[in-house]
Amino acid sequence: MKRLAALRIPAVTAAFAFAVTGCTGTSSAAEKDSGGGEQIRYLIEQPEDSAAVDLINEDIAVFEKQNPGIDVELEVLPTDNMRTVLQTQLRSGEGPDIFNWGSGPGYAGALADAGLLHDLTDAYEEYDWPVYEFAKERVTFDGKVYGVPGDIETVGLFYNKQVFDELGISEPTNLGELEAAAATLAKKGITPFAASDKEGWQGGHLLSMALSSRVGADGVDKLLSGEMPWTSPEVVAALDTWKSFNAAGYLPDFPTSLTYDGANALFYSGEAAILPTGSWATDEIAKNTDFEVGFIPFPAEDGPGIFSGGLGSGPFISAASKNTEAAEKFLDYMVTPEHGRWTVENFNTIPPFPVETEGIDADPLFAQVIEDASKISDGTGEFGSNVDVLSTDVFNDAMWKGVQGMLTDQKSAQDVAADLDAAFKK
Repeated sequence: MKRLAALRIPAVTAAFAFAVTGCTGTSSAAEKDSGGGEQIRYLIEQPEDSAAVDLINEDIAVFEKQNPGIDVELEVLPTDNMRTVLQTQLRSGEGPDIFNWGSGPGYAGALADAGLLHDLTDAYEEYDWPVYEFAKERVTFDGKVYGVPGDIETVGLFYNKQVFDELGISEPTNLGELEAAAATLAKKGITPFAASDKEGWQGGHLLSMALSSRVGADGVDKLLSGEMPWTSPEVVAALDTWKSFNAAGYLPDFPTSLTYDGANALFYSGEAAILPTGSWATDEIAKNTDFEVGFIPFPAEDGPGIFSGGLGSGPFISAASKNTEAAEKFLDYMVTPEHGRWTVENFNTIPPFPVETEGIDADPLFAQVIEDASKISDGTGEFGSNVDVLSTDVFNDAMWKGVQGMLTDQKSAQDVAADLDAAFKK
């Protein structure tokens, strides 16, 4: 373990946000007697580790003690069900008061456009929430602020250092070295990449990490602003990298039939040596592996590449909530430095506001993730983008289905690039 020195990082108010799947259910908080007080419903994605729900309920109890008369009822849903169930509830006026949801135009932006989110512009001024400006922009639409952005995330490659050392593989510093490492692993009967795409969203991350390293932060910005077409050779090459890896047998058999959890399990067991995913997985990796793990960007052709970066799910308030004042108080609690530190200590997540981390014990992997993510907040590092967070629903649908089609040999990289370009123009 490494004891962190004083370090101000962007801490995730959405430490309650979990980009993982799980079982349905409602926590014991749902059974609490409100005692005539004001009750707010809080909906989150189901944590992968069921013990996390108990931790969250303990934290909610702290808030309730500080705010007599407000009771928080915690509800959980599998990530796969969250999108359809939540939107149905919100549109019917029967949704939760507070819910965790993705930042960016394709997620929170779509709900804001539909009039389903409570405007928090005045709350930001009243409570003076210290959210980083770059993060606040991700939940600002048409000049209004609608939520608290989620944790700062980086997306890249986790790899099994023990296996690499045993096989004499050095940490890849360019794309050619990554391909050579994959070839060596495959010859030894080890699946190189624990890549899954059954749910679809993983394909967006696969593209984002390869694309960010190929075109750089400026290139991604040009694609997202329309200055560069999605049919550009660089986009085709980034897509084709994964198609080629799949054709070479470097991915699990039938990756579009493999779930996110299934891919993680392959890495935890040592059956696969590289896990392409985001820093949100750090805590579960630490709990489920007995080998040392490294974390690197997806390499570029001529260098180590850059991480793609973004923001996870954060709390929003429903426009139909009848308890907006109590809900805002709960959000205010989640943005306190004390709560931010709690999330770092308990969930290995990195909030979008300053948190003092001095004295926190962290394993080397999480210490590295914190150091990398701190460069996002202070602007000292170059990072690409998680494309899905900054894109529309139409574009994301084309991207997710396109990568799935490519991995099942139904589409070429050029086909997918053309689909992305068409979707971007809609």
